[in-house]
Amino acid sequence: MPHLDAAYNLARWLTRNEHDAEDVAQDAVLRAFKFFGGFHGGNSRSWLLSIVRNTAYTWLQKNRKHEIATVFSEEEHDVEDLAANPQVLLLRKADHEEIMRAVEQLPVEFREVIILRELEGMSYKEIAEMSDVPIGTVMSRLARARKQLQQSLGQRLESGVSQ
Repeated sequence: MPHLDAAYNLARWLTRNEHDAEDVAQDAVLRAFKFFGGFHGGNSRSWLLSIVRNTAYTWLQKNRKHEIATVFSEEEHDVEDLAANPQVLLLRKADHEEIMRAVEQLPVEFREVIILRELEGMSYKEIAEMSDVPIGTVMSRLARARKQLQQSLGQRLESGVSQ
């Protein structure tokens, strides 16, 4: 099924748990099949991800109500460059893990827009449509998420300790 990886990825980031993400993604795909008649063409990826998003929020509301509150570009290198310097590869992996830990600590609304924009490559307009919020809200959430990530990663750098 097209876009299944993107559906699982979004569910994983919203729930912060692989098993819960599998449940959410499965439920979302079942809902997509059930309501396929409501799909009027257009961007099928955005349509499916909006179902995943709604399913995840419903699941979070039911199972983790306390989490629903609002309060990066990577350099591309070829394999030869990475293989030539294992220390650089190790540092990049550690940096990636720190960034992912920081993303997991964001409020769900901020995590959502960061994942959709930075990992899924969706436009502001696509995120706004699937989230059913104005584009300005998407931009604001992205800015706030990036600021929180910057602060979190800065604190981790200053302390020299992984949290």
